[in-house]
Amino acid sequence: MNRPYNFSAGPAAIPAEVLQQAASEMLDWHGSGMGVMEMSHRGKEFISIYEQAEADLRELLAIPPQFKILFMQGGGLAENAIVPLNLSRAATVDVVVTGSWSQKSLKEARKYAAEVHVAASAEGSGFTALPDPASWQLSRGASYLHLCSNETIHGIEFHELPDLRALGSDAPLVIDFSSHVASRPVDWSRVGLAFGGAQKNLGPAGLTLVVVREDLLGHALPACPSAFDYKVVADNQSMFNTPPTWGIYVAGLTFQWLKRQREGELSGIAAMEQRNIAKARLLYNAIDQSEFYLNKVAPNARSRMNIPFFLRDESRNEAFLAGAKERGLLQLKGHKSVGGMRASLYNAMPLAGVEALVAYMQEFEQRSA
Repeated sequence: MNRPYNFSAGPAAIPAEVLQQAASEMLDWHGSGMGVMEMSHRGKEFISIYEQAEADLRELLAIPPQFKILFMQGGGLAENAIVPLNLSRAATVDVVVTGSWSQKSLKEARKYAAEVHVAASAEGSGFTALPDPASWQLSRGASYLHLCSNETIHGIEFHELPDLRALGSDAPLVIDFSSHVASRPVDWSRVGLAFGGAQKNLGPAGLTLVVVREDLLGHALPACPSAFDYKVVADNQSMFNTPPTWGIYVAGLTFQWLKRQREGELSGIAAMEQRNIAKARLLYNAIDQSEFYLNKVAPNARSRMNIPFFLRDESRNEAFLAGAKERGLLQLKGHKSVGGMRASLYNAMPLAGVEALVAYMQEFEQRSA
């Protein structure tokens, strides 16, 4: 099947093998006579799907045993409220603001924490650079520090998570890794909690992943709904309420696909990281070597997953997008808040898709000269 290349920022492309397997099992999962969407979430069939998905994810991301894996709902936006409901202890929360998503996190946390302090902000750069952790103004006794480790809209990524202890803070680090989860390893020694919507790198919209250190459980505010209390969810193996069963199933298939990936001697997440480095380098080089296109993000802060770029002559934007669509290069329009173009190079995007985009960009530039 010759499918177009989908550069959507999310919901995003899912590996074709995963879609094909899900389609083949739609009416009858493994001879059960039921599709996954028809199963009881407490039945043995779905429990086996859930347990395999959890085990595969723990292996893929090398999640230590002292962390609980929760499959929840509401996406990253809901977690902006659920995290302070669980971790703020009605005290001070530090936030590092690096783009649109951390701005949303800041606004939501202010509804639940006694005080929310901006420890650092990249707003002065137009969200084109990351504030040096050495310059962060950290609160004494903060309940946690929140950062978005990859900003989908502005195309900024932390390539190394901050070591808060080295910066003089005992606060747990909370990361929103929605748009680069499973694209690179995670240094769990520096993380207290990580969350992300599945719809960019893990599966369909509707599933939210939360990985939380056990010592952070059990501190929810009295107003926290039971279904959002991490301890309640953990104690019930994500089955306190009906979980997003279809999302967990498709994510589980995606985890198995990730485990099969190889790049030389590398496998799994290590292989994906090498592949993602190559894809991003190819596109950034094409932009940087051109006088027709522009990326505004500082090189040391550039995202591998979400690459915004601009035509220097923006009157040609619509023609560029129309030509891209004709060639099967879909959903390249930038977010409405920043304009321009954006290519999201998630795990399901093959190198061939980036090569096709670069070839088209060069052709369009030559035709427009």
